[in-house]
Formats: sequence, structure tokens, C-alpha cells
Amino acid sequence: MALDKLDKRILQSLQRDGSITNLELAEQIGLSPSPCARRVKQLEEAGIINKQVTLLNASQLDLKLTALIQISMDRHTPDRFEVFEKQVRSYPEVIECLLITGQSADYQLKVVVPDMECYQEFLLNKITRIEGVTDVHSSFMLREVINTTELPLNHISN
Repeated sequence: MALDKLDKRILQSLQRDGSITNLELAEQIGLSPSPCARRVKQLEEAGIINKQVTLLNASQLDLKLTALIQISMDRHTPDRFEVFEKQVRSYPEVIECLLITGQSADYQLKVVVPDMECYQEFLLNKITRIEGVTDVHSSFMLREVINTTELPLNHISN
């Protein structure tokens, strides 16, 4: 799907606030509501708009500790990776799991928990018990400098 400047503006607005009404969105981008709704529907059907979510404030929910965990596996086989990925998908503490390259680790997890005690329990009773995990290195977030879900759209022509 070729995107034009109106599509780009729709995407920018929805990334900033997915709860905006179609009427508000149409006003922001300079379209009438019906064509605006049609464009949003086309963006959804094309898979460009994947889903809409509500972002929660972790600190307000007493989730005060964010850890980045690099994990090394004993074997680099599809079945070993499948077992690991299936298991970490079941852990609500894991908010991001990336298969990575260029490091000594195979995976990087972003984990959110209330405190260090909960982190220790998570690490020892869940992560290190997954078959094939051989090495774990943890780093802890001190301060959030940038936290956005907005994708850059400056490469799309205006």
C-alpha cells in the first residue's frame, strides 16, 4: 500500500493517541469523518495499523524495577529456540523478547517487576529453569530517557 501525506498524518496522530475519536482525527488531518474512517480501515486491512492498546504507568502500578536480561543458549537449534520462546511468552513479567546477534547472548528480555526480591524469584524460578539456558546477564534501568511506541515516519513522502 502506497502511503500519502494524509496517511502519514493519520498514523502520526494515532501513534500519539490511539483513543482519539474519528471526528477528532478527521479535524486534525483536514478530512471529513467518512473518508478519514475509510483510510483508517484501509491502514488496518493492509496491516500497517496492527492493533490499538492502552499504555499503563508501571510505576503507578508498583512495578518499579525494569531489567534487561541477556540470555545465552547451549544450542542454536530451532527446537531449542522454540522451547525457550514458548516458555517466556507465558511469563507476564516479560514485556519484550528479542532474538539478537552481535552479542555473546542469543536473547534479550525486558522484564518489569515490583522489586529486586521479585526479580530474584523470577530469575531463579523461571528463567534459569528453562531448558537450554546456559548464561544470564542482568542490567537494571536507572532512569528512562526515552520511552516511546511511536515509529519514525519521516521517510514517508509528504
